[in-house]
This record gives sequence, structure tokens and C-alpha cells, in this order.
Amino acid sequence: MGIRIDVASQHPTIEFAARELARYRSLMTGEPADQPGKNVLRIGLFADLLPEKLTPESALDDVIHIDVRRGAGIVAGANPRSCLLAVYRLLQEAGCRFLRPGPDGELIPAITWSELTVHVEESPSSRHRGICIEGAVSREIFLGIIDWLPKNGMNAYFIQFREGFTFFDRWYSHAGNPSVPSEAKSLDEIRAIIAEGLAAIQLRGLVYHAVGHGWTCEPFGIPGLGWEKVPEVPAGASRYFAELNGRRELFDGVPLNTNLCYGNPEVRDLIVNSIVEYAGDHPEVDLIHFWLADGSNNHCECPLCRDTRPADFYVAMLNQLDEQLTARRLPHKIVFLIYVDLLWAPEKEKLQHPERFVLMFAPITRTYSQPFTPDENRTHVPPYERNRLTFPKSAGENLAFLQPWQELSGGQRGDSFDFDYHLMWDHYRDPAHEELAAVLHADLHNLPALGLKGLVSCQVQRVFFPSPLIMAVLARTLWDRQAKLDDIAKDVYFAAFGPDGWAVRNCLRRMSELFHPAWLRREEPLVNPQQAARLAKIAELFSTCKPLIRANLQTSDLCRRKSWELLALFGEYAVKLAAYCLALASGKSAGAASLLTELVNWAYAHEPELAYVFDPCILAGTLGNLQKDPAQE
Repeated sequence: MGIRIDVASQHPTIEFAARELARYRSLMTGEPADQPGKNVLRIGLFADLLPEKLTPESALDDVIHIDVRRGAGIVAGANPRSCLLAVYRLLQEAGCRFLRPGPDGELIPAITWSELTVHVEESPSSRHRGICIEGAVSREIFLGIIDWLPKNGMNAYFIQFREGFTFFDRWYSHAGNPSVPSEAKSLDEIRAIIAEGLAAIQLRGLVYHAVGHGWTCEPFGIPGLGWEKVPEVPAGASRYFAELNGRRELFDGVPLNTNLCYGNPEVRDLIVNSIVEYAGDHPEVDLIHFWLADGSNNHCECPLCRDTRPADFYVAMLNQLDEQLTARRLPHKIVFLIYVDLLWAPEKEKLQHPERFVLMFAPITRTYSQPFTPDENRTHVPPYERNRLTFPKSAGENLAFLQPWQELSGGQRGDSFDFDYHLMWDHYRDPAHEELAAVLHADLHNLPALGLKGLVSCQVQRVFFPSPLIMAVLARTLWDRQAKLDDIAKDVYFAAFGPDGWAVRNCLRRMSELFHPAWLRREEPLVNPQQAARLAKIAELFSTCKPLIRANLQTSDLCRRKSWELLALFGEYAVKLAAYCLALASGKSAGAASLLTELVNWAYAHEPELAYVFDPCILAGTLGNLQKDPAQE
């Protein structure tokens, strides 16, 4: 039976959605993508297909409607992005699974399209469902993760800095990779890659977040491309720096980490004017992030500043920014950051128009051994002591800082999200991802109870090794906070590995237990006989899994075969990681450095096979922290 795909609403994103539906239908059925016929599958906006349905006021909100019987019917959305999300949801209901970016990351079943009946009417639990660029990123990785996002119900992508240069430079310069010579690209070449990615973001209708870092550098003639030290700054620039111990200079030589003399009106004007100019030049950006420096405990001690909290200066600049954007009729939303020194709310200043702003809670010093829970015993916020602050680690300590800022930014009416780091460092500390997945799932489930309207994950882009589980937990729980962890895991493991999927999960759950992530987070003594005993069992565990892996390496499905190949590589990785950790837990630290080098070199040697799924860029730094004294950090 021929089924024609009809576009009811003219928009590039909806037309792309129709092409995607035709392409995947052809892959699933073996039939031509373009089919004549009187049976029609219509794709379009509620306004054109279901005019009685209410459309959300905010363009950030998604709603999907699917009513398909015997392969024909309606696929509709509240906005063009929602239409694309609805198409991908229909394909998932038909059996597709978009497990990983890359050519062998998708499970495409063979079906008879005319037998397909699906009815879905949903809006996601979370407004903000995004990823922020981090790690080492190539053009292919960049485009791959952008493509993966809407296929899994995500709606936003965030490119930090004005350029995002540093993340691409890490890949193309191959810093830390002993086996590949540098292929470093110029700033203009990387701008071209970013432009290609931006086109992909716009084609999919994704919410585009931009900048964040750099506003304390660029307006003063200092490039803010990354966290590197610089030998000198432009003449006269240092007069704008924060005064510490009577001196105005770069903080540890890094412009991006250097706070400024925010009590100086000229400093505030230069920053605000720069953001307004950027907004005028970049109508494609939906949310502009305005952050202060990335360092902490380095705020100005001069007479203009020392009696005023950084948060008061920050909110004053936010109000000034809103006034100027309004005067120029620029509609951009501004994301402001609760982070390190800015955890302490202002004493005097208030946001004049909270509707312009989106609160971003960034609990970078938290532990990932426990999730945030709404009934957590919230401690009192400790007194603010300039440049002598100790930052919170427990859930209760972090949440105590959040509430005053929420009251400032409109309470329940205000917009906000969690900017969190589960997949920045801690997936290296739980290499099998099972325990971390449970914490992430609980955090996402609890977001509404914490007054947060979603999450943007600050993370390396490649977190699909040894399985796609934790990225699926991220996407599916943001869409449906009631989704159960075991249900997500069952679906993911069977899709990725086939009938033996649950055996794989059992192996990886045991692996998480044996690595015991709390120890890798240095929440327990480094020299630790109990941890050593656990680590000593990992090689044996992998040996027991080898027959299962060998039996599945020749499976006919390319996606599942790749999953088993990755699992085989993970076993090698886990054994090498366990050897490094065992040396430390056993008190044999003298040989640990060479074992870590061996592990990192192994990861880089296998980067061609792991390119889309595992990022070794910050592996050495994260695991090397085990050897440091926590008191000295």
C-alpha cells in the first residue's frame, strides 16, 4: 500500500522532518522514499493540522501529537522543532533506536509500514533538554552529536565562548596523543566548522545557547579562546583587573579565570556594551550566557568593590543589560550563572525584569555519589567571606544556595535549569556508568521538585562507551521524568546488544560495584585494602565475559556488532584502569604514573575505533587527580 508523505506547514525544519521520515521508512521497508498513493501521512504544525489544540506561549516548549493508523495519519507539533521530534518519536515507536552518533550507531528494523499504528500525545517533563560542548571535538563528532540530539528528544545545544575554538583545537592539535601529529587548524577554519554546525542546529530548530565564557576578556582586548596562560596583556588593560593583595594582575596568568574591578562603572559599561553589540550581530542566538570569570576566590579588594558582594555587581549589570537590550528591541534571553563565588546571593540588588532572564544553577563542586533530592536537609548558607570561601559538596549544602536566587528571579514563574557535570569528569570515575546513571536519573526525576525546569549537561561529547545507557538516561528522563531506570536500561541494552543485553548489564553493574566510584572521587582513603580487594577482581570479571563477547562479535546487524566490539575494547580498558587504581589502593604509588600513561596511550591508540563514543582528552587529568592531596587543591 503506497503512503504519501505530505508537508502541511512550510518551514525548513518541517521539510527536513519529512525527508527524514521518508529516508528511514525506506531503510525499514526497502521501498522507495517517494511513494504515490491516496493514503497520506501529514506532517505539520498544530495551527495547520489541529487548530483546536493550544500552542504553548514559549517557543522553548515542545508538544507532539502522533495519530497514525495502518501507516497513515498525522504527525504534528507545537512548533517546527516539535514536528521533527514527533517524526523521530514515530520512528522509535516503529522500532528504531538512535543509540550513538556515527554511521553504525542506529538500530533500524525491517517492518511493514502499513501495519504501523501509533498514538502519542505528549509534552516533555523538562523545558530545557540540552548539551554543552566540552572535551575534544572534530567536525564529524560535532555534527554527529547535533544530529543525535533531536532523535532522542533533546532540544538545545550550547557552544561555549564566542568561537568554541578550544574544543576543536584539542582535537586537531592532538595534544596529549603521542601517536598522531598535530593537524592544528586556524581560527578561521574552526569558524567554518562552527558555521556548519550552526546550520545543522538551525535546520533542526534546536534552541541555540552561546558564549558564557569570555565577557571578562574580549571587551578589554584580551582574547578569551580558552583556559591558557598568556605572557602579556594589552597596555592599560590591567587597570580593569581585580585588585588582590594590592596588585592588579592576571589570576595565575589566565585571563579567563581573572575577575575584574566590577565596582568600576567603566568595567561594567564595557562588558554590557559588548554583550549588547554581540546580541545585535547574532540574531540566530536564542539564549546568550553572561558569566563572570571562571576562577574563584579572586574578587577585587579595592575600596570600590570590597564592601559589595560580587552578586550585587552582577545583578546590577544584568539590569543594565536588560535596559539596553530593551531599548534596541533585541529579544534575546540572558542566562545568568550561580557558580562558585556567585552562589552567595546579592544583599541589595534585585532583577527588575526577571522575564528577560534564565537562572542557571551550576553546582560544579558537588559530589556525584548521591543525587539531589527535594527532601534533602538544606543547611544554612555560610557567611560570605571575600576570597576565603569554601564551596559546597553535599546535596543539602548546594541546594541551600539555590533558593535565595530562585526567589530573586521570579520564583515558580521564573525560568531556570541545572547546568551539571555528571558526564564531564565522573563517567571516568565510574567507567561502566551504572552507578552514575542511577544518580543522573534521580537528579533528572527530581528537577521539578527543586524548582528547576530542565538541565543542560556540561559534558564531553563522547559518552557512549561501554554502552549508550547513560546518554539514553539523560535524554529519556528529561523527556519523561517518570521513566523508570530499569525500563530505560532494558530497552537500551537489548537494542544495543540483542538477546544477551541483560547479561551485559549484569556484567557492567558488577564492574561499577568493583570500581566503587566513591573511592575514585577521593571520598575514601586512597590506600585502602577493601578497595584493593575489589579492584583485584576486575580482570577476572572481564575474563568471564569474554566468551559472551566472542559469541556475538559476528552478529549480522552492524549496530549491534559495533556494540560488542566496543564492549570487547572496554574490557581491555577496564583491566588497565584497574591496574592503575590497584597500585594506588595498595600503596604502590611509585609505579602508578607509568600505568596511567599506559592507559592513556591505549585510549589514544584506539581512538579511531572509539572516535564517536569515548573522549580521552581529559582522562589523564581526571584520573591523575587520584595521586594529588585533596587538601592542596
